[in-house]
Amino acid sequence: MDRLKLIDALPVTVQKPGYTPAAYGAGIVHIGLGAFHKAHQAVYTDDALAASGGDWRIIGISLRSPEPANELNPQGGLFTVIERSASGTQARVIGSVQIALCLSTDRSAVLNALVAPETRIVSVTVTEKGYGLNRATGGIDPDHPAIKADLADPANPQGLAGLLVWALGQRRARGTPPFTVLSCDNLPENGAHTRSLLIDFARHAAPDLAYHIATEVAFPSSMVDRITPARTDATLALAQDLIGQRDAAATECEAFRHWVIEDHFPTGRPHWEAGGAIFASDVTPYEAMKLRMLNGTHSMLAYAGFLCGHKYVRDVMADPELSTLVERYLKAVAATLDPLEGVDFDVYAKELADRFRNAHLGHETYQIAMDGSEKMPQRVFSAALVALQRGQSQELFAFATAAWIRYTFGHRDDGSVYVLRDPREAELAPDRNDQGAAAAVDHVLGLSGLCPVELRTNVKWRSLVEDFVARMTSVGVAAAVKEAAR
Repeated sequence: MDRLKLIDALPVTVQKPGYTPAAYGAGIVHIGLGAFHKAHQAVYTDDALAASGGDWRIIGISLRSPEPANELNPQGGLFTVIERSASGTQARVIGSVQIALCLSTDRSAVLNALVAPETRIVSVTVTEKGYGLNRATGGIDPDHPAIKADLADPANPQGLAGLLVWALGQRRARGTPPFTVLSCDNLPENGAHTRSLLIDFARHAAPDLAYHIATEVAFPSSMVDRITPARTDATLALAQDLIGQRDAAATECEAFRHWVIEDHFPTGRPHWEAGGAIFASDVTPYEAMKLRMLNGTHSMLAYAGFLCGHKYVRDVMADPELSTLVERYLKAVAATLDPLEGVDFDVYAKELADRFRNAHLGHETYQIAMDGSEKMPQRVFSAALVALQRGQSQELFAFATAAWIRYTFGHRDDGSVYVLRDPREAELAPDRNDQGAAAAVDHVLGLSGLCPVELRTNVKWRSLVEDFVARMTSVGVAAAVKEAAR
């Protein structure tokens, strides 16, 4: 069967781009061309182009893998987004991506795209670990592999910070206005963090650029939300059935989507409002809500659920004890948030629980569980710290922390082993066969830049975490879950 390329040949049941893609040029470079970007920002941009046009198509960049380019380019950048919900399955073909490039194989084209005057926005989804950010200082982590490589050879950047600083320097030298840097990753105040990262990198690698970046480059924050499982062969087979063509780049996701953006784009932006994006003067409270309620709950249920043998989030929600813990966790974390105009946290919590129960999404707990050392600080520890400061119950945050620590042991109760898939795996998972719960908690929470000091040194909270780890190791995770759910 032919690869996806012919929009006019699509079935009437498939939503098509409401514009002619070739009629518009590219104005956005996106770094981190994965499933989430395709299901989120690329969809909003598709809506914006259909509503208002403009040269806002996307040049997608992968820093390492040529796979996205191999999937998308033979299809002229077209790909299918399959929305799965209780009410049905809807296929939509997206035309907002102009071309996909890989830094390792298309280096000159990547660099040209970043310095091109037409590029007015560089958006980013490289996951938390891709930034090379030192959370304690807000600057660079000199031990991060990409940061280390780019500091040694700034003229040939390989990582995010080095690439953006190099490109901003080239644009300044040519008299081209700087692009806006738009982080779409799950970092609190992601715009401010990205700004701090680039300024600090410039101080080390290009001191003359630090002030320019600090004063002339815009870094709006944004909050993104759409559950997007990893693609499987079943995804590709479903796409072929729905569109009648073979799509090597198809992705599936839930029907729900949300994007809140700080409106600071000096050189312009697409009409993302057409897709439902919300522009706000302060994104921080929305970020806190999503990171703690959705992402924090996701992490808790992923660690506990995976260790109990549940492959998918939907399976976790079908487990009565775990489902009870999820609902309790959502209520506890909502109490750590300040009121947000127009948002009912109880309603949001119910919506989240319903989204987690989506029987049509194969969202793996093992996928969510990866990179815990990068995720736990803003997802769980931030909420636990607020609960501590407000005198609220810390029990469920301690349970989530204990589930993660138990996960770092690298084996289930039945002895089956797994790889943590964490950038600090070597530090997290030494041989602990002879360690007790207290030693394990001391080891993990004592790692630098991970757990806030006020939380880590609180006797009551540590005691709760240790008690949960002890029960998980003595009676097993499933039994400990049942006890906690009573």
